[in-house]
Amino acid sequence: MAKLQFLKAQWKNLVMLNYEVDAKVLDAYLPPGTELDLWQGKALVSMVGFMFLDTKVLGIKWPWHANFEEVNLRFYVKHFDGTAWKRGAVFVSEIVPKPIIAFIANNLYKEHYSAMPMRSSITETADNHTVFLYEWKFQGKWNRLGATASNELRDITSGSAEEFIFEHYWGYNKLNSNSTTEYQVEHVSWQTGKVKDYVFDADMAGLYGEAFKPYLEKEPVSAFFAVGSDIKVRMGNKIVVDAKSLIPLTQESKTLS
Repeated sequence: MAKLQFLKAQWKNLVMLNYEVDAKVLDAYLPPGTELDLWQGKALVSMVGFMFLDTKVLGIKWPWHANFEEVNLRFYVKHFDGTAWKRGAVFVSEIVPKPIIAFIANNLYKEHYSAMPMRSSITETADNHTVFLYEWKFQGKWNRLGATASNELRDITSGSAEEFIFEHYWGYNKLNSNSTTEYQVEHVSWQTGKVKDYVFDADMAGLYGEAFKPYLEKEPVSAFFAVGSDIKVRMGNKIVVDAKSLIPLTQESKTLS
């Protein structure tokens, strides 16, 4: 039986730059009960920019908090629930322009949100492409993440790199050394547009730490754009793990953001 819907929104115009990192960099962020989900033996992190639109929490659309940008840094994990593997994402950093969103997520759910001034733009080009740009202001400087993508859309191919990146339908968050929050994200398979150019200009060390800096300064291994869709986030579980054996002991119902 599906759990109660917590969040409903649209995730639109997703720009994703994907970087290979040393798996050891992710050890401190790895939630108990999960392991890295590798792409062709490589540990990847993604810089993601997108729009949150028509956002409702428990069916309520809060004034001035329905439409906003988000930029996040995430990596990929999988969790075995005793029956099947669940493929999910872990967020290292999430930036939004609304302080109340960051405050609630960080204090109630131990997420990793920061509130900063943000802006975005969509610019059509003459060659059937569109430029999507996300910007956020950190320590007085505007940082940028964007891509130029084809307007000719295509379905995601089974077994492709796009499928690996876009089709992780669970979220995991480390609470402490032996417990993790888990929540489910639902959406249709997205259509994508081929990226011909991209930009990522940011204070790598200041925003993401020295450990990530040398990897995020390199060329990404791939750059993707997805149109997005309606999404639903459902109430989740708390996974408690035996600290010695790392075997999940319980999955308790929990409200998640």
